[in-house]
Amino acid sequence: MGTPSEQAQRGKAARNQASRSSHGLWIPGADRLDPLVILERQAASRVPELAPIRYGRMAASPFAFLRGAPAVMAADLATQSRTGLHVQLCGDAHLLNFGVFASPERSLLFDLNEFDETLPGPFEWDVKRLVASVAVAARSNGQSDAEARRAALGAAQAYRLSMRRLAEFGELDVWYERLDTRELLPLVQKMRRRQLKAGPSRARRRTSLKALTQLTETVEGRRRIISDPPLLEPVRAPDVSALLKIFMDYRSTLSEERRMLLDRYRFIDVARKVVGVGSVGTRCFIVLLEGRDADDPLFLQIKEAERSVLEAHLPRSAYAHQGHRVVVGQRLLQAASDIFLGWVRGPAGRHFYWRQLRDMKGSADVDDMAPAVLRDYAKLCGAALARAHARSGDRIAVASYLGSADTFERAMSEFALRYADQNAVDYAALLAAIAAGDVKAVES
Repeated sequence: MGTPSEQAQRGKAARNQASRSSHGLWIPGADRLDPLVILERQAASRVPELAPIRYGRMAASPFAFLRGAPAVMAADLATQSRTGLHVQLCGDAHLLNFGVFASPERSLLFDLNEFDETLPGPFEWDVKRLVASVAVAARSNGQSDAEARRAALGAAQAYRLSMRRLAEFGELDVWYERLDTRELLPLVQKMRRRQLKAGPSRARRRTSLKALTQLTETVEGRRRIISDPPLLEPVRAPDVSALLKIFMDYRSTLSEERRMLLDRYRFIDVARKVVGVGSVGTRCFIVLLEGRDADDPLFLQIKEAERSVLEAHLPRSAYAHQGHRVVVGQRLLQAASDIFLGWVRGPAGRHFYWRQLRDMKGSADVDDMAPAVLRDYAKLCGAALARAHARSGDRIAVASYLGSADTFERAMSEFALRYADQNAVDYAALLAAIAAGDVKAVES
């Protein structure tokens, strides 16, 4: 990377490729691809009968549409000027892809928690995805454009200030940096204390033992995952055999001590599960394992990993296996990662990654956040994103590019509102297509 001075010079030189104020621009080109065409292309490789569920979930609100359309935004970002300052991108850094989860030491951390689209790329793409989601969420909550702008500006400002702070740290100090939930209270003074405490408290209850009562039932004396088609469906016997085979292959991607821990559990049941909004239609399964006894469960999730939506616009991943790509990206970006993260090649050559279904995971409910609360939450997300980027990219160059003035965040707040306008147009197009019968959508 060179000396700190050389890194700083590289950051300032990047302003010639994309000035800080240029990030405020968003004007769709005449040749902009129809967002519904992009979504249909994605659906081609997915489970066909689940597509209406995806569209139904995206039709719930403009924010739900944004969540389900990272491919649309990636195509839009690719038309803009780029800094060339690359980090490991989350690829889908909207507000609900941050949250609370347990570290291996059982501390509750606040961090990014979704990595299906992770890929190296220009740092500003993640920031733009974040600020756009802030503006869309603010509008969805009935807030004014002035309030939406302040919240988006706060997220970008927190990113800039955190990156500049981390640029002064040593390498190990950056690597060990984390946002522990015990440290959050003084950072969010305007947030309602009741709402703030509910997040970590609820996360601590989101464990495999809690999932056992919610997702299973006892049938003829044996614990089984419930059937709730099409959202949760038992897997047929031949497919169970195939999943058991890939379970053993997945096991080999874990470190030796974690393989030994996993071997203490025995297989009980498996089912296909519909998850998320943008992920609906990808093949996803949950596996119930049992440890010491029936009160010692472990739920693992097997999720299909497709090519990142960013890859159509950036250099291809260094990892041929898409599950491997997701796992490496998560380990790079998160302050601490799930001990059961692994990857495997499944039937028909499909790529999957494994993780715990619930490990004290929790996310904020942004639907009813008051303006001051949303601003503070957006700042937390901006700080967490900077910490993640600082681990994998040239933080000194990025900090130098951002500078000490507020030029970057003012531009980002302008972009956030303009892209929120675009998202509203795209959302209206989806609703019109559903109403006309051109797109089939069902509620779930």
